[in-house]
Amino acid sequence: MSDPDGPLVRATLHDHEVVIVGAGPVGLLLACLLAQDGADVLVCERRRGDDLRSRAIGIHPPGLELLDRAGVGEAVRAEALTLEGGDVLSRGRILAALTFPESRRVRVLPQQRTHALLRDRLETLSAGTLRFGCTAGAVRDEGDFVRLAVDRPAGRQEITAAFVVLADGVHSALRRELGLGWRRRPGRAAYAMADVPDLAGDARARLHCEPGGLVESFPLPGGMRRWVLRSDSVHTAAELRAAITTRIGQDPEIGDHTPPTRFVATQHLACTLVRGRVALVGDAAHEVSPIGGQGMNLGWVNAGRLAAALRAALTEGGADLADYARRAARSARTAQRRSAFYMSMGAPAQGVPLGTREMLIRTLGSAPLRPWAAGLVTMRGL
Repeated sequence: MSDPDGPLVRATLHDHEVVIVGAGPVGLLLACLLAQDGADVLVCERRRGDDLRSRAIGIHPPGLELLDRAGVGEAVRAEALTLEGGDVLSRGRILAALTFPESRRVRVLPQQRTHALLRDRLETLSAGTLRFGCTAGAVRDEGDFVRLAVDRPAGRQEITAAFVVLADGVHSALRRELGLGWRRRPGRAAYAMADVPDLAGDARARLHCEPGGLVESFPLPGGMRRWVLRSDSVHTAAELRAAITTRIGQDPEIGDHTPPTRFVATQHLACTLVRGRVALVGDAAHEVSPIGGQGMNLGWVNAGRLAAALRAALTEGGADLADYARRAARSARTAQRRSAFYMSMGAPAQGVPLGTREMLIRTLGSAPLRPWAAGLVTMRGL
């Protein structure tokens, strides 16, 4: 048997050992972990360049651990803002104040920078592994290998691999083609957000669980702050500014040149995360509400599990990824329950429900429960 801690040295009759469809932060991290082990990896990305949208920003301790394993942890620490803790408020009062211990600090870095660091790391490990403008059109598991049709500017070609990983996001076309199913999970709400110059000038997050609905405020690197409003009726910067000011009594000073990004947070879990030699990871496997900041980090944790499972399968000549599927699905359900709870804390409320919610938040922020609550919001146990 091969040394489990040694490099992967194998002969293969396939074009590649692993083909990853999708070059988001989860697909790239998985590729880095595999390339470090000496695996022959190809990453197919349909876009022709990097995604520069401002999306996920929070890097929780489990995610940072995986970034360390992929070789970019120190670079992330050098660029990221360190979130010291956060306050939960309602009707002008602080209900709970959490300070994260050093081991549970959350780093804040816009996703496009994390993505760029992972992309550069992969290029260093294995130049040419990432192929832009490469759209996966069809996938077929042949039993001993997987056949994948890809469309490139030069035309369609067919490639083979020992395993194919779908990391192509919530709207994965190949997941639908394989009929793997996409089950709705509890938790749904509409939001609007904008990144603006930081007026608070500190490294704490603030969550306003107001009668009219949630307002979140997160510090960003470079003297910026992200504002998030729970609302399905805000369309312009002026409307976002007015709604936040009315709801919390503080003017975020969002300029008219900063149109809000609107999104609907929903939660789903694929009915099957593995079928034969095809596996799902990241948002293709599970959609987790960004409220609570768990989605990208959960994807990284499960990418680490999948990398270990693929390493074992490639080394031993097997194809069993069932343990990865069980553990990934269990973690996804846990994260989704937590996110559904966070979303419920930010729903509009009046009267007795509002008072009950405020009492619950005070209890969670009390001295005996504060360490447990800090661990919960920084993804302990996933």
